Amino acid sequence: MNYLSKQMADMTRPALLVLVSFLYVSSAWAQVPKGEADYYKIVTLPIPENVILEVGGMDVLPDGQLAVSTRRGDVWLIKNPYMSGRKRPEFKRFAHGLHEALGLAYRDGAFYTSQRSELTRLKDMNGDGRADLYETVYSWPLEGNYHEYSFGPLIKDDGTMIVTLNLAWIGYGASLSKWRGWMLEISPDGDMTPIATGMRSPAGFGFNMEGDVFYGENQGDWIGSGYITHVEKGDFVGNPQGLKWTHLPESPLSLRPEDVPDSGKPMVEVAPDVPDLKMPAVWLPHTLMGVSTSDILADNTKGGFGPFAGQLFVGDQGQSRVMRVFLEKVNGVYQGAAFPFREGFSSGVLRMVWGKDHSMFVGMTSRGWGSTGRSPYGLQRLEWTGEMPFEVHSVEARPDGFELTFTKPIDRSIAADPASYHVTGFTYQYHSTYGSPITNQETSEIQGVSVSEDGLSARIAVSGLRKGYIHELKLTSLRSEGGDALLHDVAYYTLNEIPGGPKMTVKASQNDRARTDESSSSMVASAQPKRMTTMPEDWTNGPDATITIGTEPGLQFDLPAFDVQAGSRLKLIFDNDDDMMHNLLVVQPGSADKVGEQAIALGLEGPNRSYIPDLEEVLFHTVLLEPDSKETIYFTVPETPGEYVYLCSFPGHAFTMRGVMRVVER
Repeated sequence: MNYLSKQMADMTRPALLVLVSFLYVSSAWAQVPKGEADYYKIVTLPIPENVILEVGGMDVLPDGQLAVSTRRGDVWLIKNPYMSGRKRPEFKRFAHGLHEALGLAYRDGAFYTSQRSELTRLKDMNGDGRADLYETVYSWPLEGNYHEYSFGPLIKDDGTMIVTLNLAWIGYGASLSKWRGWMLEISPDGDMTPIATGMRSPAGFGFNMEGDVFYGENQGDWIGSGYITHVEKGDFVGNPQGLKWTHLPESPLSLRPEDVPDSGKPMVEVAPDVPDLKMPAVWLPHTLMGVSTSDILADNTKGGFGPFAGQLFVGDQGQSRVMRVFLEKVNGVYQGAAFPFREGFSSGVLRMVWGKDHSMFVGMTSRGWGSTGRSPYGLQRLEWTGEMPFEVHSVEARPDGFELTFTKPIDRSIAADPASYHVTGFTYQYHSTYGSPITNQETSEIQGVSVSEDGLSARIAVSGLRKGYIHELKLTSLRSEGGDALLHDVAYYTLNEIPGGPKMTVKASQNDRARTDESSSSMVASAQPKRMTTMPEDWTNGPDATITIGTEPGLQFDLPAFDVQAGSRLKLIFDNDDDMMHNLLVVQPGSADKVGEQAIALGLEGPNRSYIPDLEEVLFHTVLLEPDSKETIYFTVPETPGEYVYLCSFPGHAFTMRGVMRVVER
């Protein structure tokens, strides 16, 4: 008898049951799949109660202090942001009275920030730790529209500063003031050079490891989905409003707004006929990879932040997450793959910067913009735990498909099976309408697979590759040699160019590619009991009550709550008078979070299903409605009194856009 067996034999029955239960629970716990937090830990920095840290910009100083500018117009210096020695960070206000400082950079003893109407230099002249020089470097016109945000600067090696200017919003994006919708370069002496236009809401931009500039865009008019684009002088990157100023002698473009057709064709089909139109380097499919692209940060930590050195991290404000982007150049053109990386931040991610310890500071704000993170603002730090996640490290284009590399060796028998890979191509419409449904969706056939001997890469031959299209790679079945599932099993590759070179030798396929009906859209859904759009015939006396619900800015319903009698007949009118798409779902008490999470999990099928998950907790719903449209539904109110949440399940909206239907007894 071994030691453990002897000890168990000597135990009383109750004690033995406790031990067995402990061993069972411990075994079950050991088998729980690891999640993002096991590899990248979020650490929250405590913020003093008197500091409203709606982060607009961040930079790390040579001495390790973190500097933060805010939408409230302050600049704060934070000592010990790493909380070493378990000491709390110390906050000191360096500057105040600025007008929405949405960017911050430090160079040669001075801070630079973009206010609404100018690029400002801030400097401590007497050494007391507070700015006493507020100097205008360059000023631009301002109409006064609330949406005329200004971002930056990003400082080049030679000291030249880059800023971007947001379009105004008047029911559509508009360049009401000179250079709105443009990227500008400004010298330290205040000389300005316009670089590129076509930008709608260029909140984030940064360098890749080669020093090239990329900017991030948000879905809107002329922008079917978020993306990042390599920007060079003379580029037109999509929204034609900024072309209003190309007649000026400083403009590097001559393209005019009327030269851009509003046809609704995919951008790749329009680009050959529109000189200077630059395709996105990498699309970030809307709701699948975020809803409002923010900062861009290259991993220059040389492995200090994990296995993704040289890649880009891209923030998302609406979904409070950070994504990862692998870039490559094919035929001189940037393209690459976007991956999920880390979600769960406390507010809307707007700014990211590297700390001295190779951790990532994440600055957040959500006022007026809405985010899945429910705090109005926040400051957190993302740390690599040192443990290696099983991930797709990169996806590279091949003449007949893609080559995937992994952070750990894969199970070669599973990886060699073509059924382990699913590839779907799709794109968006290029038009003046706000956003776009997914269009031209087409499933590709996996014609062959070749796995490397070390198990660290797999090449797949794929039918029907299309230039200018996004290709979703679903890899749910893949496992590591140790049996682990991928931490993230999806990638979205933007194929701007197809490389040359030898193709894989594969057998001819006998299967036709599956096509989706191109006429389908997220606006189409069949009537079902949960969605009755005509009044039931047995309601001879009509509804017992009629409720109309509209929207408010900032992802809100205009009716936060209403009372209705249990078992009564209700006519509910949802008027989407917003500038974004919304739906309305009435759900069981206590299930709102689950419904919102499952709506996001619908993935590529979400738009075709109006982001309505097939859950019993969903009681009644409208379809996803375009801006300035409405739908009426009829239903009998539940007999059980309680608080029934109604929400918009469009990804990024569900945790903010809510109301309560209070069901009361008759």
